[in-house]
Amino acid sequence: MVLVILSPCHPERSEGSPYWDFGTRSFAALRMTAAARRMTAAALLLLCVAGCSMSSAPQFRLNTEGRNPASISRTQGEAIGEALGGLFGTPDEPKVPTGVELDLKRLRAAAGPIAGDAQGNQRGLFRRHCAACHGTAGDGAGPTAGVLNPYPRDFRNGVFKFTSTAGGAKPLRDDLLRTLREGLPGTAMPSFRNLPDRELDALLEYVKYLSIRGQTELSLLQKVVDEDAALPVPTHEVLADDVLPAARSWDEARGLAIVPPPPPSTDTPEQLAASIAQGDQLFHGPESQCVKCHGPLGDGRGQQAELYDDWNLRKKGATPEETRSLAGRFRLPIQRVRPRNFTLESFRGGQRPIDQYWRIAGGIKGTPMPPAGPAPGSPAVLRPDDIWHLVNYVRSLRGHRPPDNKKIPSPLAISSPRPTSGRGDRITVTVSSWVAPIALLSGCRQAQEVPAPREK
Repeated sequence: MVLVILSPCHPERSEGSPYWDFGTRSFAALRMTAAARRMTAAALLLLCVAGCSMSSAPQFRLNTEGRNPASISRTQGEAIGEALGGLFGTPDEPKVPTGVELDLKRLRAAAGPIAGDAQGNQRGLFRRHCAACHGTAGDGAGPTAGVLNPYPRDFRNGVFKFTSTAGGAKPLRDDLLRTLREGLPGTAMPSFRNLPDRELDALLEYVKYLSIRGQTELSLLQKVVDEDAALPVPTHEVLADDVLPAARSWDEARGLAIVPPPPPSTDTPEQLAASIAQGDQLFHGPESQCVKCHGPLGDGRGQQAELYDDWNLRKKGATPEETRSLAGRFRLPIQRVRPRNFTLESFRGGQRPIDQYWRIAGGIKGTPMPPAGPAPGSPAVLRPDDIWHLVNYVRSLRGHRPPDNKKIPSPLAISSPRPTSGRGDRITVTVSSWVAPIALLSGCRQAQEVPAPREK
């Protein structure tokens, strides 16, 4: 059967989440008795009537990820909250700090509760389209996050995976816009290409706002908690030392854009075959070390079987016991990353050759995938022509898998079709029957590790 789940008063409400339409989840083993249906209907009616009107205005939750909450005194937490509130406002009423180039009109369109006017102008765009996965604060721990693999992005660290910039630079506006329009295949991130440009611009601005605010919060936590700075922290110091540098990093990214040279000619079958052959040698060579993670066949079965991105590596202890003890300091359990299987899977960061060039040259930030091109302070591992040859080789692997290369299933079958309403605000998640009851009852927040998908 198909169960439509509505959660008007989800526990995330304390963070400011509105009601959600999670779409549909198909549970093969789920059956509802008549009594259960009557109880569900009564509960939904009560929630619809009562709503969440008694809840206080939404606030940003203090970022205690990886910390023992007891190590932060109430005075310290309040001082950090006051400093951030004075500079950035609240989820309902955002502010733009002095000297930061953010468009307040766009922020107001993205922030706040979901609403609209007779002219078709929308408000609360982030909560309508993004917060169910990314959370109201952009912490990547929204109501649906616990059952997704990979987890939604936590914007607060200021790290974005798929960019066209070198080193640790922020993404360009076009990078974020491309992600919104194209989505990320193989994840729960759908395409929002049907949204008007003004709404896409508002969402991009709000993600940038959440990132700058999040980095400022991390800096304040270090000063106030780790370094025991005197309280209150002067606002002008926070602005000069933390806010403006975080904001400037977005402007500096334009100077670190990766501009690929024209690729070697592959107009004839012989030229393409020669390029693929060179890419084959590079893929298996010692310089690139591609096979360590992606395997000699490019099927993702390399020697590095236990890999984590930066968001999950912090949850990994030296022993299983230590990992379990760290679990209580994070909102989501530890989750491994799996190298791409080039023989079967789509490229998450874009389907064009230039997209793969950027992934190889600039790496995938926050993951074990390193850059092969030059970066500030480090030379290039591969020449531009070599990167193009590698692109051609990797693209040639698609659909040419060896007979023993079985499909690697995902623990969740994520379906995010283009919405028929044109609003892009409905996500359909089909969950395996053995996962669904656990996910619903416990939110997938158990202490044990969430492993990478295994082959069968």
